[in-house]
Amino acid sequence: MSEKSLAEEVFAIVREHHVFRSSSLNLIASENVTSRGVRRLLTCDMGHRYAVGFLYERMYRGCEYIDKLEELTHFLARKLFRVEHVNTLPVSGTVANIVAIGAFTRPGDTMMGLSVIDGGHSSFREVSRYHGVSMVPLPFNAEEYNIDADQSRKMIAKVVPKMVMLGASELLFPQPVKEISEAASNVGAIVVYDAAHVLGLVAGGFFQDPLREGAEVVTGSTHKTFFGPQGGIILCKRQYGEDIDRVALSMINNHHINRVAALAYTLAEFLAFGQEYSRMVVSNAQALAESLYNNGVNVICADKGFTRSHQVIFRVKEGTALEVSKNLEKASIITSMTPLPTDRSEAMASGIRLGVQEVTRLGMGRDEMGLIGELIARVIKTPDSASTVKEEVKDLAGRFRKIHYSFSDDEPAYDWD
Repeated sequence: MSEKSLAEEVFAIVREHHVFRSSSLNLIASENVTSRGVRRLLTCDMGHRYAVGFLYERMYRGCEYIDKLEELTHFLARKLFRVEHVNTLPVSGTVANIVAIGAFTRPGDTMMGLSVIDGGHSSFREVSRYHGVSMVPLPFNAEEYNIDADQSRKMIAKVVPKMVMLGASELLFPQPVKEISEAASNVGAIVVYDAAHVLGLVAGGFFQDPLREGAEVVTGSTHKTFFGPQGGIILCKRQYGEDIDRVALSMINNHHINRVAALAYTLAEFLAFGQEYSRMVVSNAQALAESLYNNGVNVICADKGFTRSHQVIFRVKEGTALEVSKNLEKASIITSMTPLPTDRSEAMASGIRLGVQEVTRLGMGRDEMGLIGELIARVIKTPDSASTVKEEVKDLAGRFRKIHYSFSDDEPAYDWD
């Protein structure tokens, strides 16, 4: 094939991806779909540019409008999150965690956070390893599916960490931020809350408010329940801003200004529609969990109302989560495996994690969640039904292809080119 033919093949593959996504149900808990305004800004000329340095103190010239943009972005973020300081340099939530760990620990220090098997993000462990920091797991109560506040207080007093990282990748319920923050304060530790998954719910006021509950710093992803461009953000009290900015600038030479422009647009969208959207996300997650449970699926935390976030987690037979997720994919239901606290290892994951934030932005409600639960249960019980279910999924997805909770209610979600 010629170079031109190979280049055209790139477009063909992307078109096929869009067709596939438009006829699927995406229940990946870490993804979402952006509005046309966000997508348009991601293609702007700012994506070609650098803006090394701080606001109005750049090493490069030609940043007049970039400075105006970032000033507006920070204003919108401070207003939405009611926070004193914002840093938008991280290009992902993981990078935001890297910056936080670098700002508040030194090699040889100790930090605490949830282990991966208990729902903590891998960046807690991996970043601490390369930064030379010892990572001590926070005690976890598997029955409550949450941090064990009493045991954590005792462990913090014993370990005396420099930093405690809260938040998680598997996050069904608000965590005991107040109790952990009090214990951390007693030993001079700083509390950082990783809100990567729940940032949109925090912004909308439908989960918890870590900064008001005692955390000094919040890191986050801007593309999960917060329906913006892929990227990261750090929110903190004013006295920690200088340390955060210094480390972020030393690590991130080019922070993708087109992404910042798209983030600013999303912040405006969230100020206008975030509360309504977040309320619907939580309602839909609970409705999906109820439907799955009523159809015989082993959804965890039934005695606690299943979830108060966008996530729903159910258990399959040990070692078969991969098989179940593949069967669901054959039915065009896109999910991901997750380890549960009772699993022997991360590799032997027995859980499936679902998220409803994308289907919610497409306008789906509790009735559709009931149907999706039935379809998932059917595939789990009878894998051979995947091809039949796929047609029902295609029909359902075909009725919900517009972006909601945006400044235009007639935006196609998956059309391209």
